[in-house]
Amino acid sequence: MIQEIDSYYLNKQEPNKSCLLALRQLILDQDAHLHETVKYGMPCFCYRNKMFCYLWIDKKTDEPYILMVEGKHLAHPKLEAGNRTRMKILRVDPTTDLPIKTIISILNQALGLYKNGTVKIK
Repeated sequence: MIQEIDSYYLNKQEPNKSCLLALRQLILDQDAHLHETVKYGMPCFCYRNKMFCYLWIDKKTDEPYILMVEGKHLAHPKLEAGNRTRMKILRVDPTTDLPIKTIISILNQALGLYKNGTVKIK
């Protein structure tokens, strides 16, 4: 039986499906304490049960993005706050190679917030 989280990815059209699956693996590979669940109908990645980031598709552009939950603490030129006060997003073009160094840099900067106590973990 296909789990809810797997069906989220499998129901996407290419090139978004491959892009999201690659992002999923990239996120999970950053730390053994990251795990995946579904919140609000989208993949949510938690660090020690605290929300860390989401994967989603922009409704206007139909392109994937990573939503960093504690984005307000992150400073990176590729992150966009928009109208959000807490979260920031990293847009990803599914038709080009992933900016892996940028993604890993942002993910590690965010993980540091959880590890150094800026974000309190229960």
